[in-house]
Amino acid sequence: MLSSSRQAALDPLTAIQATIFGMARSSNSKTAKPVEARTGEQAPNPVWFKPIMFGFMIIGLAWIIVFYVSGSSAPIPALTNWNILIGFGIMFVGFLMTTRWR
Repeated sequence: MLSSSRQAALDPLTAIQATIFGMARSSNSKTAKPVEARTGEQAPNPVWFKPIMFGFMIIGLAWIIVFYVSGSSAPIPALTNWNILIGFGIMFVGFLMTTRWR
């Protein structure tokens, strides 16, 4: 008696049927690797993380540039030189977020 693989090779109709119905798969074919769920520190960042991080850095930089270019009359004239601290504070939040970026 012939083995199943040799019989499938000899009978084309059986080989086609086995392919269609998935009966000719060997037990040592590639198996799906289990996906490990990452939690806590190893979890990847959400999609919104990177745009928010860079947004903070750019907004802080823009705040300082606007303050210098406007001659202290913008963004908030009442704060005078504290505008620089606000700009650096906003940028600092973005830089702190880079420590959590994966």
